[in-house]
Amino acid sequence: MMNATEIFLIAIVLIFTVPYLIWRLGRTEHFAPLVVVQIVTGILLGPGVLGAAFPEYYTFVFTPTTITALNGIAWWAVMLFVWIAGIELDLVDAWRNRGETVLTSALALGVPLALGCIAAIVLLWYRDGWMGTSGTAWQFVLGVGMACAVTALPILILLMEKIAILRTALGQRVLRYASLDDVAIWGVLALILLDWQRIGRQAGFILAFVPIAIALRALMRRIPERDRWYASLIWLAACGFAADWAGLHFMVGAFLSGVVMDRAWFDGERLDLLRHHVLLVIMPVFFLSTGLRTNWGLGGSLVFAAAGLLLVASVAGKLAGIHLAGRLLGWPRGEASIIGWLLQTKALIMIIFANVLLDRHIITAETFTALLLMAVASTMLTVPVVTPKLARLGGGSSAAGSNHVANGS
Repeated sequence: MMNATEIFLIAIVLIFTVPYLIWRLGRTEHFAPLVVVQIVTGILLGPGVLGAAFPEYYTFVFTPTTITALNGIAWWAVMLFVWIAGIELDLVDAWRNRGETVLTSALALGVPLALGCIAAIVLLWYRDGWMGTSGTAWQFVLGVGMACAVTALPILILLMEKIAILRTALGQRVLRYASLDDVAIWGVLALILLDWQRIGRQAGFILAFVPIAIALRALMRRIPERDRWYASLIWLAACGFAADWAGLHFMVGAFLSGVVMDRAWFDGERLDLLRHHVLLVIMPVFFLSTGLRTNWGLGGSLVFAAAGLLLVASVAGKLAGIHLAGRLLGWPRGEASIIGWLLQTKALIMIIFANVLLDRHIITAETFTALLLMAVASTMLTVPVVTPKLARLGGGSSAAGSNHVANGS
């Protein structure tokens, strides 16, 4: 008879072994980076696939004790990841180029949001079972719409590093657009989670956060870098607790704790390594715990159909918004398509966003599963579509990007 520790370690072996073998032996890097493979593997190892096919395996490995332990690791992993994403936002650069950035970001977010809201209304109209027990129609529609509009900034960085455009003028423009949209995403999430029964706590959190953040910034400028790492982790945990206590969810607190920090306070290489190590060491646990939450209760075909509807709304909306921005700003031919597909990258941030909606019972597990499938599909499309487009565009994108950076300020 195995004890709880041994069963937990079996789960850890599965979490790290299966996706790595699929990624390495299947050579999926061109269309599915390891991060995407880990997310898909989490779905496969969950109750809806292998759990349904081999229920004895599922109940043996994923006991309540094991799931509780995995969830604890997953919570801290995703808090660290979102905190790093907040630190990496360069709002100063976005403000410096605010004319182009605001217009492009607004269209890149607004058009897929509108189409995603329409798709959510179609789901509600078609049949029950998509909206959670604690959600209202407007929360569900806005939440699903925003999930269709999300861009995953950290994964976008990884993909642009892969195709060697991160440090180009075009890459930096794409980061600006995604950064501004990230702020809007978390703002909308806070609006969705607004709880009138705890409005006093939420107002208190916001009022207290501003002066404390100002004091923290003053402190961080005065202490050496080695102490900043410890202080920032304490700040992260405290913000997560305070936001969750106020009813805004700990992810909102984690993001805010990073946003008020400057990337320049930390050694850039060490921060990049931290993001890499978080993805390598503990984020796979989050992917698995996410897969364990999938559900096919409405029927596999119906969930796949919903995922397809959401994928069309997401891709079509993002491309339409960016092409409109490109026409208004006079971008060179072909550039809007590249930027639109890059901003289509979803994966982690959308999954985190959907996890929060599921935690608050605004969406059901079936809706969560459809959103998860949509996020995986949209992210897997990015590199195969963008790579040939970049080759056709050639070196003109960087030069054009430089001109538009200058014109957008």
